[in-house]
Amino acid sequence: MKLIAVRHGQASFGAANYDQLSPLGHRQARLLGEWLAARPDLGFDAVATGTMARHRETLEGLRAARPDLPPALVLPELDEFDHHAMLAAFRRLAPDDPVVAAIGEGRTPDLVAIFRFLQGGLRAWVEGRLDGQVPERFADFRARVRRGLEALRAAHPGARRVLVVSSGGVMSQLAQWALDVPDSHAIDLNLSIRNSALAEFRFAEGRWRFGSWNALPHLAAPEHRELHTYY
Repeated sequence: MKLIAVRHGQASFGAANYDQLSPLGHRQARLLGEWLAARPDLGFDAVATGTMARHRETLEGLRAARPDLPPALVLPELDEFDHHAMLAAFRRLAPDDPVVAAIGEGRTPDLVAIFRFLQGGLRAWVEGRLDGQVPERFADFRARVRRGLEALRAAHPGARRVLVVSSGGVMSQLAQWALDVPDSHAIDLNLSIRNSALAEFRFAEGRWRFGSWNALPHLAAPEHRELHTYY
């Protein structure tokens, strides 16, 4: 089985409801759908997605240009972890962080500070320092994603190529297993993946194997550089 994983388009960062695509995110999804439509030989035997609105809306953007995509198997195990709860817990752990200070003063933190804040929160979560303060421990998230991938394989045992639309945390777990790297590396993998990016994996000889990571072939044109986003 070859798995093509897609991270959702840009969600509504900073809005009251994060779990919806921004206008830019919808455009990313449409362009990826058009890229897929231009490659009819790139067929899919199955499609799977998480339950989140940003997953569904991204898949709808792909399907608008590729209506031949199979019906999606919806798996809650492929949902992202609760990053709001994780970051709220980290704010309590690190009250002097520049992002926490900026928010408290009504200022908008810069992107570098936001990146470091996310990095710190993920590290605290992965290391178990937020256990008891978040609805899902990192170890439980990891086990959940594994169950989802096993459910996907069980539902489509003969599939040759499967399209999965999910989130960065789920995709970073796949990459971590395929590369056989420690939990600390999952942080770098998670923060590196761009909105609507593609990653490729292959299940062979009882394990997931790494193919490619963070590709944006649908946004390769110079006029689409503004659509290269992380959050």
